Amino acid sequence: MLAVPALATLAVATLVGVFHPSGAGAARSSQPPKPRVTLIGDSVAASIGYDKDAQAILSQGIDLQLQLAPCRRVGQSSCPYGGVRPPTVVQLVPTLGQSLGPTVIVAVGYNDFQPAYAGNIDDAVAALDRAGVTRILWATLREERDQYVSMNDDILAAAARHPEITVVDWNLYSRSHPDWFQADGLHLVAAGTEAMATLFHKALVGLGIPVTPPNPPRQVVTISTERLPLATAGRPYAVRLMASGGTPPLRWAVVGGTFPTGLHLLPDGRIHGVPRNAGTYRALIRVTDSEGSRETARYVLRVKA
Repeated sequence: MLAVPALATLAVATLVGVFHPSGAGAARSSQPPKPRVTLIGDSVAASIGYDKDAQAILSQGIDLQLQLAPCRRVGQSSCPYGGVRPPTVVQLVPTLGQSLGPTVIVAVGYNDFQPAYAGNIDDAVAALDRAGVTRILWATLREERDQYVSMNDDILAAAARHPEITVVDWNLYSRSHPDWFQADGLHLVAAGTEAMATLFHKALVGLGIPVTPPNPPRQVVTISTERLPLATAGRPYAVRLMASGGTPPLRWAVVGGTFPTGLHLLPDGRIHGVPRNAGTYRALIRVTDSEGSRETARYVLRVKA
């Protein structure tokens, strides 16, 4: 059984959510309806259920339904979490039927057993086909454990057998970003959660599924500060990050990596405080405007003794 991180312990046995466009009504009746897309996931993908920014990324142009549960497996009985065994993918699909929509993203496997995984994928595809699903996006597993390498091979082999499967290579996409993960290398921090949502949405766009808004936002926020000046341990430090474009107010936050103890990033972009320890720190910093436009930059902050 894959250990469930602190983030997921806030969950009930299953996270279910359907996201509808805000303000839908007669004024928007001329726009084509957004296509239903269902995400079925285990505890790794379940972090999307807690991250509104990730949900906003993934739900662009689609009617998103979340079916997320820690300990979920594809075909064999799920492991218990909170005294409940969530339904497997094979069990869940018939209960949802046509409400799944024509497109389903599957991000399940970290709790599964490698010898049975290939057969369970086939069983899940058969259940999805019977439910009327025509496109299945199946996410690869981050290869932090040996069995996940073989299971990713099973996913690729299934895609060769089933033309309705599109492989979404989360393993490759996340390979050079250890800062996206918690200590186990599998469960996600905020930056990783939003990266996963971004990858899933890119895959949907590649298949032409999301509806493109008729008037996409023109104001895009862009970070102007290219680098952070050198700091000295034990001495006051004050820098203001700058950005252009976007709709005020802008809000800044550290979303990944490490930040020197004693320094603080305020929402208005000011970094201030007294760094305690010398070293080299790498941080992901994001600015977001009031319309949801955002940009993330990777900074290196060196603190000398």
